[in-house]
Amino acid sequence: MQRRIVSLWFPRLASDRILRAQPTEAPFAVTHHEKNSERLYCVNSFARQQGLVEGMGLCDAKVLCPELRTQAADLLADQRFLQMLLRWSNRYCPWVGADGADGLMLDVTGSTHLFGGEAEMLFDLHERLAQFGLTVFSGLAATKGAAWAVSHYSKGVVAEGGLKAALSSMPVQALRLDEATCITLQRLGLRSIGDVLATPRATLGRRFGLELLRHVDQAFGDQAEQINPQAPEVYYAVRLTFPDPIGFFDDVMAGLKRLLEHLCLKLKKHEQGMRSLRLTCQRVDQVSAQAELRLARPMHDSARILPLFERSVGEIDAGYGIDQLRLEAFDLEPLPLQQVEVSTTPKPSGDALNDLITRLGSRIGLDKIVRFLPADSHVPERSFVVAPAAYCEAEGEWREGLVRPLRLFAPEPVLGKDKMPPKTFCWRGMRLALGRATGPERIAPEWWLDDPNWRSGLRDYWRVETRQGRRLWMFFTPQSPAWFVQGEFA
Repeated sequence: MQRRIVSLWFPRLASDRILRAQPTEAPFAVTHHEKNSERLYCVNSFARQQGLVEGMGLCDAKVLCPELRTQAADLLADQRFLQMLLRWSNRYCPWVGADGADGLMLDVTGSTHLFGGEAEMLFDLHERLAQFGLTVFSGLAATKGAAWAVSHYSKGVVAEGGLKAALSSMPVQALRLDEATCITLQRLGLRSIGDVLATPRATLGRRFGLELLRHVDQAFGDQAEQINPQAPEVYYAVRLTFPDPIGFFDDVMAGLKRLLEHLCLKLKKHEQGMRSLRLTCQRVDQVSAQAELRLARPMHDSARILPLFERSVGEIDAGYGIDQLRLEAFDLEPLPLQQVEVSTTPKPSGDALNDLITRLGSRIGLDKIVRFLPADSHVPERSFVVAPAAYCEAEGEWREGLVRPLRLFAPEPVLGKDKMPPKTFCWRGMRLALGRATGPERIAPEWWLDDPNWRSGLRDYWRVETRQGRRLWMFFTPQSPAWFVQGEFA
């Protein structure tokens, strides 16, 4: 059985993606910053009728078409949209791969008869994509290179054994050559693929190297070229459609509960946990309202997640009613199943703390909730690190026997040059008198670290209690006699 390849080219992928949600009959273009200026990245058919083309400067386009509407390009969104089309194309064959940023390749060998033939399958494909509001050009041939050439410079189906007749009249650009090679070929009078075939291979090889010959051989099947399908991604999203619109808080939470149960069941099956969820409420007036939830820990427990959604769901404006709910999971992390231990003494669980962090994070942001973690250093400033509580575990042990103040700040000088704590001193505009002092605790600098705050050498730390009630952490520097206050106890 001869191999059959379909090439799909979406020349207006970026503009079609945007116009599917915001249809218009006016000239529209997607812009992209290139060469220190805004240029047209993709234009719709109405803009093309006004003489606008890709690569044109935005200022020049506005002069030609003052009513032009524009929107900035989102390359990541275009890539996700192409991936969605790739998954959709699996209805025609199981072997589908991406072809650049605006095309797909389908190996339909042995599957065209399921649609009544090759022409019938292409007709069905075009009809469905047209209903999606997409512009597509297709080509079907025995090789990947030939299918690409037909989709970009012709149309239809190339019959078996008809590659040479179909490709000979096409320009040399149909061989997927770079622009410089195409210009050189045209200057030599080789404007079509037929002209290239009529030229001796030895001459082409000496002048252009093996790259040109490789593209020719791939187009005519003399050299194999594979389609690289992407492994199907597991998409964690569920949807619920209602026969009648809903709008009450309890109704939305009941629907969300059903969605969470299905979503968490799928996550448990693949041993995955989610850190972010997005609930999209589609209203009857075609306006979407969203509620997002970021979790402090990866989870797949619907009973724990549902109460955390209450605040976000309560802020949703139902409008004239909601007729569809969609729940998506993002930021997935492995969450393997754990062995259940039978023990009479229950182990402490951090679920309550994680839920509290999630609730607070939904108000002020997860990144603003931090925890202190012990670090392997005897220098006070380096004995701990501050990390977001949602993205780290409480690990490590604090050193026992080391008394440290609750508040630690940059050293603040006070008057005094004696090695014993001063009897009276001024600090932050207050005159304080010594009540009791405990120490010293000598700390040496870490010579392997270049810390400008510790270049002065040794420090003798004292715990000082003043008669005014202040409990300070002070140190004395023997090498250059001076006193400093660095912390305050509770």
